[in-house]
Amino acid sequence: MPAEGQKLAVIVGMSGASGAMLGKRAIERLLELQVPVVATASAGARVVWQEEMPEPFPEALARWQEQPGFTYYPVGDLKAPIASGTYPSRGMVVVPCSMGTVAAIAHGLSSNLLQRAADVCLKEGRKLVLVTRETPLSPIHLENMLALARLGVTILSPEPAFYLHPRTIEDVVEFVVERALVALGALPQLGDHLTYHGPKE
Repeated sequence: MPAEGQKLAVIVGMSGASGAMLGKRAIERLLELQVPVVATASAGARVVWQEEMPEPFPEALARWQEQPGFTYYPVGDLKAPIASGTYPSRGMVVVPCSMGTVAAIAHGLSSNLLQRAADVCLKEGRKLVLVTRETPLSPIHLENMLALARLGVTILSPEPAFYLHPRTIEDVVEFVVERALVALGALPQLGDHLTYHGPKE
């Protein structure tokens, strides 16, 4: 239980969809904001990270663990505090979120810590944001996301803000992460550091 005046943690789950950079940036942005982070990553997420990121996951994890506001639990640890509704949090973002994880959450499965933490957010009425990664979407994908949206879950696909004329992948990632954190309530609004690169009038 956080001490009086201490910020509630945001839970960050990373599942096995493409977009490891999104999960990395979400964790680091929250830490920059001095918001405590409790993270977990599925086995699939770690496989994708290995394929997409230059920094090995254990090295990133060790770097994050140097900060007092960061905690990590293995995805198989169903005794972790975030598996219980008695652990207070300000909500959870799953980034990236695979369609398999969407399906598990939509149908109340809790076969790992990520799924269980999301289920806790649903049953406790806490904010849950899923940064979903898949294209094209099948009717099954759409039905699962609709079921979750009807329960108040935010479905946030990582769409580029073309009107900002992003120049790099990092620009797109920054925008998507900011949108996710605003949806979660960890940011009051999109930051003014999101730069417009289009033509000047």
